[in-house]
Amino acid sequence: MNKYRILVAAFFLGLIISAINPHDYFTWILEVFPAMIGFVVLVISFNTFRFTTLTYCCILFHCFILFIGGHYTYAEVPLFNWIKEVYHLARNDYDKVGHFAQGFVPAMIVRELFIRKQIVKRGWIPFLTISVCGAISALYELLEWFVAITSGQSSEAFLGTQGDNWDTQSDMFFAFIGASCMLLFLSRIQDKIINRL
Repeated sequence: MNKYRILVAAFFLGLIISAINPHDYFTWILEVFPAMIGFVVLVISFNTFRFTTLTYCCILFHCFILFIGGHYTYAEVPLFNWIKEVYHLARNDYDKVGHFAQGFVPAMIVRELFIRKQIVKRGWIPFLTISVCGAISALYELLEWFVAITSGQSSEAFLGTQGDNWDTQSDMFFAFIGASCMLLFLSRIQDKIINRL
């Protein structure tokens, strides 16, 4: 039980630190809102379905990515501004880290649900995991588009396109890469952990 308390404490510590003097609170709320919704869902479902510690740790790591993006905005994360300057890149690519995680972490969650709940046959799990992650990524891009339409100029920090006409497509591609990497590199480890349950 202590490990769960540590994860919850780390979540709230990250959330509070990210809320201290962010770039702007409108963007901060938009960026950290998925983490807060996810936290509520995980708390509500905790007694009926408990994910593996590995999955919870990956979810927490994804939350930290959201907290950093919310604090600075994805286009202004200092480390990635430095990388942009040193390597003469056209843009700050921190959002690609976020979209990679947007594929990687949901793949962990979806795959674990598929296996433990025996929702689909084993042979279909990789294809359906990537399909669900692709759908999540597409829905998130539609949400960004909706926010841009309804909120006007203040949405630029949330969208973080940085003048890239293909930002939406590359975001979804990075989510696809993230989901694929999870399947390639962590499936066996996840299987071993699930088999111990």
